[in-house]
Amino acid sequence: MFLVRTFLLWLLSLTFAVAADEIEFLNGTTLQGRVVAIHKKEREVEFEATIAGASQTARYPYTKIHRVVWKEKEYIVTKKASGTASASASNKRVSRTVAEVKEVIAEEGATPPPWLESTPLDYPKTLDLDWPQPAPEGWNNQKNVGQYIWDRINPNENRWRSGVRLMMHLLEVHQGNSELTQRVERSLGAMYFRFFQDYARAAYWWEKAGQPLDPPASVGLAECYFRLGNKAKATRALDKAPLSIAKIKLLGDMGDAREALKLAGSVRMSQPHELYLTAGDICRLDGKFTDAILWYEKVLTAPKARNEDYEKRYHARARQSIESVKQFELLDISKLADGTYRGTAMGYEGPLDVEARVRGGRIQAVNVTQHTEKQYYSALTDVPAQIIQKQSLKDVEGTSHATITAVAIINATAKALSGDPE
Repeated sequence: MFLVRTFLLWLLSLTFAVAADEIEFLNGTTLQGRVVAIHKKEREVEFEATIAGASQTARYPYTKIHRVVWKEKEYIVTKKASGTASASASNKRVSRTVAEVKEVIAEEGATPPPWLESTPLDYPKTLDLDWPQPAPEGWNNQKNVGQYIWDRINPNENRWRSGVRLMMHLLEVHQGNSELTQRVERSLGAMYFRFFQDYARAAYWWEKAGQPLDPPASVGLAECYFRLGNKAKATRALDKAPLSIAKIKLLGDMGDAREALKLAGSVRMSQPHELYLTAGDICRLDGKFTDAILWYEKVLTAPKARNEDYEKRYHARARQSIESVKQFELLDISKLADGTYRGTAMGYEGPLDVEARVRGGRIQAVNVTQHTEKQYYSALTDVPAQIIQKQSLKDVEGTSHATITAVAIINATAKALSGDPE
């Protein structure tokens, strides 16, 4: 009897030892895995989790984390503002007053990220730090700063931090040059927004650059206010932004599908393919699948695109979106056989391949195995994480203007799960 009791106690302790740790972010998203380390000086949590089918370790700043469950103990890292939904409601967003949003931007946004000081200043010695515009010698990504950012920084996640470090260096070098300083500040806002979804720092630098912002940045600033928790402030900022597809998309993301589709219907474009795809995506996210299909079908009958290659991409995306929306109604994940499923869909730059793993009637992993996307890499991890968390493809959102890549992942996953497992 003593031996049996001892064995049971040992087995119980072993069960506790392997219990998963968990992070809940301020936006309600949760991630299960293992806390590797708590970096108090850098104010970051190093966390290992299975994302997109592969074990990945990342460091998350305290400012994005609501709570951490570590070794079965719960620690509140950042309190949610009043009006925030419960921890279990993953689709609810943090809610802040205008004053609270301003405070977050002033405090968090103005503070350099903890990794900046240790990030080396690494750029080609041939780079012209005066950053003349337009570029005097055509395209040379080893000389022109803007072209270097586009070709070398944007597509390479391991260069994102050094890109921010380079911009901070340019601010130091060109103190007193207001025109160039403003350009650098706008670039910093775009980098924090696109690369890190660091909305406080993105808003800080865009606000510092001042008005008028170009359309992508003006819509991006409105999205920062929305993601930081104040829809009214976001709406006022968005009202000032010129009409664009990005503006229509953000209205859809903010839950104003009717207004977004009204604007989409009022736009007259000689090449409306992107507009129709965006409207279809808004309907899909709003659960209006029949309307989504109607918008996607308009892509197939629209006037010719700018060239044959673009037309093939648009048509492929439309057809794949129609197919995946139809599959939403037929797909019952709980009845899927165990195994690995594979599918392909058209992304922004070309085909995107997805591998999904199912076990016990649940999606265990979604992995983007091959792609040629050059921007918005955040979608490659965020969208699979949403699919796994929600165990659904219906209400998965895009990430910070990453709609094309996000929808490609959703379409490829839908195609994969509608087939047979390996």
